[in-house]
Amino acid sequence: MGVVVIAAYAVVGAMQILVWNPLAAVPGKSLDQIRNEMAAAGGSLGEPVVGGFVAIGIALALALLAGAALGRVRPGPVIVLGLVLLVLGAPAYWIASFGAGMSIADTFATHGGDHAPWGWMLQWISLGALVGLAVFAVTLGLRRRRPRAA
Repeated sequence: MGVVVIAAYAVVGAMQILVWNPLAAVPGKSLDQIRNEMAAAGGSLGEPVVGGFVAIGIALALALLAGAALGRVRPGPVIVLGLVLLVLGAPAYWIASFGAGMSIADTFATHGGDHAPWGWMLQWISLGALVGLAVFAVTLGLRRRRPRAA
């Protein structure tokens, strides 16, 4: 299940950067028109960078799945590492979207931040994963501090 969530996060991030955000930033123009105007101005959406971040995220999730399936990683660490990957999705999204956002801003005289709402959804998911890590750590710490019956 964690691999599906991480892969969905990566795909939604890519769609946000490459499709939804440009369309929201420049209403009334098609994606091809936006790309052509950006190219004429010397910019791009940075498809190779975005694809690289998506590939890395999915590859790490699959490696985690393989480790769990082969019994090399126990369930607790699998949960923690899955949550860590979701937390790291936020800075990865920011890095992957930076060039595209700046190119949109430079070409169309707008701000370089998110114009479509899905980027914020990803940030909330990463925050939720961070809270999940904290809860997991506190629960684990409390479990270890509990005196054991003799």
